[in-house]
Amino acid sequence: MTAADALPTSPPREPVFRLLLSYVRPHRWALLTGAALSLVTGATGLLLPLVARGLIDDLSHDRSITGKLLAMAGLVVANAGVGALGSYVLRRTAESVVLGARRTLSSYLLRLRITAVDRTEPGDLMARITSDTTLLREVTTDSLVALGTGGLTLVATVVMMGVVDPVLLAVTLVVIALAGTVLGTIVPRINRASRRAQDAVGVMGASLERVLGALRTVKASGAEHREELVLHEAAEESWRQSVRAAKWSAAAGNTAGLAMQLAFITVLAVGGARVATGAIGVGTLVAFLLYVFYLMQPIQQVVGAITQYQTGAGALARIQEALRLPAEPVSRPAELPATGAEPATVAFTDVRFRYADDLPYVHHRVSFDVPARGMTAFVGPSGAGKTTVFSLIERFYDPEAGTIAVDGRPLADWELPLLRSAIGYVEQDAPVLSGSLKDNLLLGNPEADEDAVARVVKTTRLDGLVARLPRGLETLVGHRGTKLSGGERQRVAIARALLRRPRLLLLDEATSQLDAVNEAALRDTVADVARSTTVLVVAHRLSTVTMADRIVVMDAGRVRAVGTHRELVAADPLYAELAATQFLASEH
Repeated sequence: MTAADALPTSPPREPVFRLLLSYVRPHRWALLTGAALSLVTGATGLLLPLVARGLIDDLSHDRSITGKLLAMAGLVVANAGVGALGSYVLRRTAESVVLGARRTLSSYLLRLRITAVDRTEPGDLMARITSDTTLLREVTTDSLVALGTGGLTLVATVVMMGVVDPVLLAVTLVVIALAGTVLGTIVPRINRASRRAQDAVGVMGASLERVLGALRTVKASGAEHREELVLHEAAEESWRQSVRAAKWSAAAGNTAGLAMQLAFITVLAVGGARVATGAIGVGTLVAFLLYVFYLMQPIQQVVGAITQYQTGAGALARIQEALRLPAEPVSRPAELPATGAEPATVAFTDVRFRYADDLPYVHHRVSFDVPARGMTAFVGPSGAGKTTVFSLIERFYDPEAGTIAVDGRPLADWELPLLRSAIGYVEQDAPVLSGSLKDNLLLGNPEADEDAVARVVKTTRLDGLVARLPRGLETLVGHRGTKLSGGERQRVAIARALLRRPRLLLLDEATSQLDAVNEAALRDTVADVARSTTVLVVAHRLSTVTMADRIVVMDAGRVRAVGTHRELVAADPLYAELAATQFLASEH
């Protein structure tokens, strides 16, 4: 069974336009209201030329024009008022669409499988949830609605022009058709350039996240200038593609404008000739020319909607790509184990695993059994596959072959929240999140009471740190815990894991950065926890290994020996060498 087969991955691919509709559907009534208001605005505008024709006819026949003037004024005021209301409704709806997209995408990204995170730049994912979703705002109002309202207004205007004079309408449509042919060659270029611009923004975000995540290393290495060039190149590539998209968008807009100017000149010439021959009156020509002017707005709306959609389509495609990354199934958090719950057992049977198809195997038929309670230490050279054991137990990855069981049940039979609720995991680098110290302690058990927090703080020897901090547990620890030392971050991570009351505690070199005094104290704490909990430890210190109930020696992705310290020193040459060199050396 591969990782791809083990868990549901992603929704099926769907057309970009259908994806846009899925975001719009919850807000369809607000969107339709805004569209209706826009149509009313267009309708009031369509009446103006007819009123103007009547006003000119009244003037030519010496009739009163007061009524027509009042009607025109009323239409203008109604047009402005309804237009403003419609614009507000549409903008508010567009912001709601963006909010919905960000909620959907952020929820999905938090459920991504670790395999997907491994091969995706976090900065690029951040760009998809920020800049890409922002483009939905314009696509919703300037594309989807504008295409509908602009298209209807365009059809209505053409109908009214046909009512006024069919000959002049035919002349106008010929000019517009020629412009449409030119636009058909421009629009695909806008799509390609916009997509490349958004991709470049993603690259820039990934580069920035990479640098900021290791800024101390970059500064210490004197690499600021080199990294600056990388960031600038990505920014310039986004600029180049955005300028290219802007160039074609401008060409599209100007083509539409040029077509309308040509239509106006042509209508003026042909219409003037028809007035001269008496085929139509001056009022009819003026009304038709007003419609030509009025036709510019819906045409520009439609052209703008098409070009804007091409811009947004690139962003939508990137959002869709993120939503197709392998993800874990949606599920509710499971309750944490009750105090005194039975400790877990773990068994690996002929497990084979590699992180990717093009990488070598990390585990080659790994097998071992861990009984309930007690401490089991994993030792071996770097790259032996010790940390991978913990990642497989947490089901961050799935083995390619073999089975892993907790409490005698294969991991594939466990619901992920229930499995992980039983586990406390302290990673090798003991990550700490931005926020307060208390936020970090309660990350795995937000319901823990103050007494439980106080006990764990004392157990992990964090009480001295809390007493020194200006705001105690409420003190902010900085981005990634930069205000804490490495040893303090490790103690925070251990406290966080203990607050979950785990049935299985995984400690990946959890005391590597502690001084001798704190390491000895926490070693005693872990030994105490092991009396009622199953504890698995990856360790490099002899003092930690010798206190383990059993030791699993790993080398090159295989288990070569299992036993106590005394047994392994006598029976396994590799362990004897590690005990005499690496472990002992690490204590000095």
